[in-house]
Amino acid sequence: MNYRHIYHAGNFADVLKHAVLARLVVYMGQKDKAFRVLDTHAGIGLYDLSSEEAQKTGEWRDGIGRILDADIPARAKTVLEPYLTAVRDLNPDGGLTLYPGSPKLTRMLMRPQDRLSAMELHPDDYETLHRLFDGDFQSRITELDGWLALGAHLPPKEKRGIVLVDPPFEISGEYERLADGLAKAYRRFSGGTFCLWYPLKQGAPIREFHEALKALEIPKMLCAELSVRSDRDTTGLSGSGLIIVNPPFTLKEELDVILPLLKDKLKQDRHASARAFWLRGEEAIERD
Repeated sequence: MNYRHIYHAGNFADVLKHAVLARLVVYMGQKDKAFRVLDTHAGIGLYDLSSEEAQKTGEWRDGIGRILDADIPARAKTVLEPYLTAVRDLNPDGGLTLYPGSPKLTRMLMRPQDRLSAMELHPDDYETLHRLFDGDFQSRITELDGWLALGAHLPPKEKRGIVLVDPPFEISGEYERLADGLAKAYRRFSGGTFCLWYPLKQGAPIREFHEALKALEIPKMLCAELSVRSDRDTTGLSGSGLIIVNPPFTLKEELDVILPLLKDKLKQDRHASARAFWLRGEEAIERD
């Protein structure tokens, strides 16, 4: 209950997560049939980067602050366009003051027939999120532990959708909980696209986490990881990863385009790295 994303909004981890989420929403919208996005740990939805909290850490400066007006090659610019356009639309006078969290970004990219279900447990953040979407009939905001939504709110009545699971990782056992949560959710909604976020930091059980995911024997699981610095001299966040279950067939190629760019633009030391690979699927290979 102590985690507040306002201190981290727009950082390098958000850039990767939101760039990929935007691609998933755009891809889902290529078919006429409605879809639903379930956001299990939604936060407040919209972040003021001029606020005292955001200014205190300034993490956005080394994240979206480096990307928004950067010189980006044409192919990568096409992939990043839905995400970056949404950020610019929130700042019509230029500059960078407002930054969309995942529910706001999702809602900006949805069509009239699509729906958003956003869960937030922190009482103050829930109230802020609820006010942001007040009167929006396409959005349902619920004060709920997002882990419970993986059972109670799946499958969606639309039978198509994206499930974003972005827990704060402020207590031990969250990697195991994420794998267990996916197992439960996949049994209920095997046709859905799942996007799971996890941190990369010193001592993190990434190998064990990946092995636990592979043991679920879900046919298609794509992994994207971005590290901006070495984890040797810090106990904080050095990178982040995403697991995408049932990804769009174009996503691996798109990740291969943008990850080198994000690594170059967001790196904080010479140990920065980025990779995209299949955990399970036709192209899956063993990784250390």
